[in-house]
Amino acid sequence: MNAEHVRWERTGSEQHAGAYEEARAALLLGQMVYDRRTALGLTQAELAERAGMTQPQLSRLESGGATPTVPLLARLAAALNADLDITFRPRGPLVA
Repeated sequence: MNAEHVRWERTGSEQHAGAYEEARAALLLGQMVYDRRTALGLTQAELAERAGMTQPQLSRLESGGATPTVPLLARLAAALNADLDITFRPRGPLVA
């Protein structure tokens, strides 16, 4: 999978902005898992087994079609010999 070709343009109502951001995050996560897996020379089946999931589940995650739990992210990080780093970064001014 290669999600680098995807362009996100916001059109229409801002009420859909949350859905765009969620889809964008899912695609970026899938791309990161794919990039790390292929850099390690692992197949989807091999990584899935290491992470305690099925190959179809991993395929959906890599394509941006699944929302993993934090425990699954931790297992994936361990299986990919990587650290899991979840951060919140401010986007704009704080609103009181």
